[in-house]
Amino acid sequence: MDLCSDLSEFCLILCTTIVNCGLINMGSYSIGEALNLLLEKSHWKPKVHELRMKEEWETIVGKTIAKYTRSISIYNKKLTINTDVAPLKQELMLGREQLMVRINEYFGERVIEEIIVK
Repeated sequence: MDLCSDLSEFCLILCTTIVNCGLINMGSYSIGEALNLLLEKSHWKPKVHELRMKEEWETIVGKTIAKYTRSISIYNKKLTINTDVAPLKQELMLGREQLMVRINEYFGERVIEEIIVK
């Protein structure tokens, strides 16, 4: 399965849970607002951000950086970037603040507070 079908299935499950469990009054919120509220209450939002970032990493940082990035992960709003390319490590270390701003703007909220390069 690809990320889009996984997210579609996830959204369907969330909507069903919202309605069946009476977590919120559906008449008060749009589907998007209801999903965001449920993600916030369930603490699933950081995992969704991590999945999106992994899927959209090339779009966020560009082809060259994405090509030489071994892996990325997010834990407690700390993005860990792993690469074996020393010049890229140096570039990422020097540009951490700009990358953090770019990522947070891309997501439209403060997703990352710190970047660790390994």
